[in-house]
Amino acid sequence: MGIDVTATLEEVEIGAAGQTEIIQNVKTILSTIKGTVPLDREFGVTGEYVDKPQPVAQALYAADVVTEVEKQEPRVKVTHVFWRPSPVAAMDGKLEPVVRIKIIGDV
Repeated sequence: MGIDVTATLEEVEIGAAGQTEIIQNVKTILSTIKGTVPLDREFGVTGEYVDKPQPVAQALYAADVVTEVEKQEPRVKVTHVFWRPSPVAAMDGKLEPVVRIKIIGDV
């Protein structure tokens, strides 16, 4: 069974634990562009996919997400990256990625 996570970061729960903490961590990784966090410029995902053709952007994003999420949140395994169909977002050149994760071990 997988958990679908998007880059939409709602309220941050201070002191979150267990599955809530892990999902919140993954959302934070997905919503942060690498190079924007002072003192930790390697945190987040790259923005190199911006302004690329859609198939190229999807491939670059998916590869980067798998690498970065598993490196920065070792309690999860990324099992799938897919895109939520959205004609309105597509017309604006936006992708709506969904990352399916599996939590490793006991939480």
